[in-house]
Amino acid sequence: MLTVTDHAVQAIRDLMVGEYLPEEAGLRIAAKPGEPASLELSLVSAPFSGDEVIKRADVRVFLDAQVAQAVGGKTLDAETGPGGRPTFRLT
Repeated sequence: MLTVTDHAVQAIRDLMVGEYLPEEAGLRIAAKPGEPASLELSLVSAPFSGDEVIKRADVRVFLDAQVAQAVGGKTLDAETGPGGRPTFRLT
């Protein structure tokens, strides 16, 4: 299972501010189409069918079924980059 750090939780909260998303919204991690071994992150209103849902504090991370197995045992972390935008990384 993916572990979500406190920094990642705060970064997800920051991204959702002002986005007018429902309470059950979250950050979705999925395979990037056409780019093997690449991931794309997006804010979505609800998980897609088959997504694994990880809840930490008041945020949710949705993992595409293909991605869930690949990131199992890893940690999602974040730091604030230039312009205040977070940069996420899996370790």
